[in-house]
Amino acid sequence: MTSGRQASCEAGTLGALTAGQLQRLCRVAGLEARDAEGYGQVLRESLGLVADRPLDLPPPYRTFLSDDHTPVEYSLSFRADAPPTLRVLLEPGCGAAGWAENGKIGLAFVRELARRWDFDASGLDEVEDLFFPSEPAGPLALWCALELCSGGVPKVKVYLNPSARGADRAAETLREALERLGHRQAFASLPPGDGYPFLAMDLGAWEAPRLKVYVLHADLSATEATSLSRMHAGPTPDMVREFFATVAGFGREEGDGTRLAGLPAQSHHAFTDVDDDRPSGFTLYIPVRDYAPHDGEALARGVALCRQHGIDPAPLAQALTAVTDRRLEDGAGLISYLAVNHQRGSRPRVTAYISSEAYAVRPPAGGR
Repeated sequence: MTSGRQASCEAGTLGALTAGQLQRLCRVAGLEARDAEGYGQVLRESLGLVADRPLDLPPPYRTFLSDDHTPVEYSLSFRADAPPTLRVLLEPGCGAAGWAENGKIGLAFVRELARRWDFDASGLDEVEDLFFPSEPAGPLALWCALELCSGGVPKVKVYLNPSARGADRAAETLREALERLGHRQAFASLPPGDGYPFLAMDLGAWEAPRLKVYVLHADLSATEATSLSRMHAGPTPDMVREFFATVAGFGREEGDGTRLAGLPAQSHHAFTDVDDDRPSGFTLYIPVRDYAPHDGEALARGVALCRQHGIDPAPLAQALTAVTDRRLEDGAGLISYLAVNHQRGSRPRVTAYISSEAYAVRPPAGGR
């Protein structure tokens, strides 16, 4: 990683830099200035004492949330029939002395948000002992994502660690959590994989709150990717192959058997109806930063993906400008993942995950 951050003269602390990035992204997403200012303040609150940490110091600790250990990540989600949706992913317990303290801070932050915005967070109570044992394992305790809406009240979700009681018990923990939350057949419907990095829970005013199970897929090929969805009327094999080829940069001549040899792909499987033993949603994520030589190429692949789904790609390029003023060819990590979401009853959604790069820029590489 090489050092580098956007407009260092503009903001000398982690909180000031990331709040500024978020406010500019809010403009890209069409949110009003007052909402953007309020969301920037929530971001600062989530960072606690590290919000005022000078950027010329190293990261407060080695968070798993981003490549350069910034405890903040942004994402923009695009559909053909709607303006882009902005989300911010936060680690409220960043810098805590151990995973137990990290989790306590994270839980307290989410419950404070529930009181502030009057939403139900009782689902966390049902599974707290599973994900917050007295001596938890890493690599995370709790992450909190805010989907930023007009009016200053976001939708909230939390990401929990199925390996909190040990990686060897991740499947057991996940199965028990799904059963407690009413989805008794959900675990059996998951595809095979190489681990379970997250369980995500929607909290608050979602039209159809989801439980999302994430699965890792190392050395994935396009052919294997076509078999991962378990939802009714999910993406066709051709849709998955096109996504895979576009984001990974594999040409037709390389065939469906070419594998992702770098960072693993991920899938998530969304459950909304406790009476349905199949997921209502499926998303495939490819870590484009490991398969494109630099962010200029990653952006080109994101633009192509948007156009395949009839989506205006202009806001994606605008979002990168909102976060950094560096040349895209000088790094490979500003766009960390590209994904396409398929949810029952909705048009496909393209999502780009955008790094803050508060501490470092991942150098370009001789990728595809």
